[in-house]
Formats: sequence, structure tokens, C-alpha cells
Amino acid sequence: MNLKAVLFDLDGTLHDRAETVRRYLAGHVRRFDLPEGYAERWTVLDDFGYRSKAEVFPQLVAEFGLKHNPQALLQDFSDHAWADCQPMPHSHEVLAELRRRGLRLGLVTNGWSDKQRRCMAGLGLADAFDTVVISREMGCAKPEPRIYTLALEQLGVRADQTLFMGDSPTNDVLGPQQAGMKAALVPGGHALPGHIRPDYLLQDLRGVLDTLEPER
Repeated sequence: MNLKAVLFDLDGTLHDRAETVRRYLAGHVRRFDLPEGYAERWTVLDDFGYRSKAEVFPQLVAEFGLKHNPQALLQDFSDHAWADCQPMPHSHEVLAELRRRGLRLGLVTNGWSDKQRRCMAGLGLADAFDTVVISREMGCAKPEPRIYTLALEQLGVRADQTLFMGDSPTNDVLGPQQAGMKAALVPGGHALPGHIRPDYLLQDLRGVLDTLEPER
């Protein structure tokens, strides 16, 4: 595949969110002396980050009969969740190799601007991209077509010259394909529905290098 650009998702793709959350929950449980099973239930309710924490914490308080104020638990998440962000294996090496091969790089992520930019800085990726498109800054979100076309416009490339990489079948495969891009799915927590077919199904981030045409 002759590419000019690669667009990446952040959480679950370049950011090992599951490991970051595991480390956060270990501290969270200690700080509030929370009961056995709390961390596991938090992870289920969180739904890979797709559920608002303003809903998660009150439900946990109710389910476990906790005396803690849900707002205090939510504030702890805001204060500590992204203090120790963990990169996905091979993320820095893959980005560096793509850059070496002359490709333009972009990031397209849903989420709050402050959180996502703090996460990028913690991962050492603040300056890794030619463009960063965050849903809350742009007023549109994956899988809406506009968020992908904004990234393409900012990179100055066409959709058919661009590969999108991510872990969400809907946001990182179906959405980009509908915008005219090829899409590569990396392993994640969401099952792949039968009606969604990635152009590339990768074992890990290094697989993107196999989609490129051989160097001349």
C-alpha cells in the first residue's frame, strides 16, 4: 500500500489504557480503603472508557453500599488517573520508523482536551504528530465523518492516501472506511461485528509496517 499518512487512535492503540487504569485503581482502592471486587466492577462499568465516570462512581457507591461521596471518588479519578500513563508496546519505535519513511502522522481521538493532552505528554508523544484532532476541541466525534476529514485537511492528504489505525471496530474501522480511508484494527477489548471488515487485522502496532510498500 502506497501511503502518504497514517492516522492513529490514542486510547487502546498508542496508550495502554488498560494498564494505566490498572495502576490507577490499585492506588484508588488503597486511598479509599475500598472493598474486594470494587476494581473489577469499576473496570466493567467503565466499558473501556466509553462510559462517563460521573455515572460509574454513583453506581459503585450504590452497589457496594459505600459511605464515600461519589464526587470525592470522581475527583480522585481526575487527580490521579492519568498520572502514570503507559504506552503500548512498540508505539515509539513504530512512530519513529513511519516518520523515517517520510509519512505524515496524525492523531484522532475522542475525549476531553486536557485529559488527552496530559496523556500524550505522559506517554512522550506530545510532539509526535503533524496534527492532533480531539473531539471536544472540534465539536465532532468519531465515528462522525467530519472528524476524519478535518484530520485529512490538516495533513494535506487525500483519504485514499491514508491509513487509520485503532482498536475500535466502529470508530477506527467503519468510520474511517466511510470517509474513504483504509483501516487497520489492532487488538482491543471490543468484539469485531460481522458487518465490519478491517482492511488489515494486525497482531500489534508493528503490523502497520507490513502494509507499506517496500522501500526503494
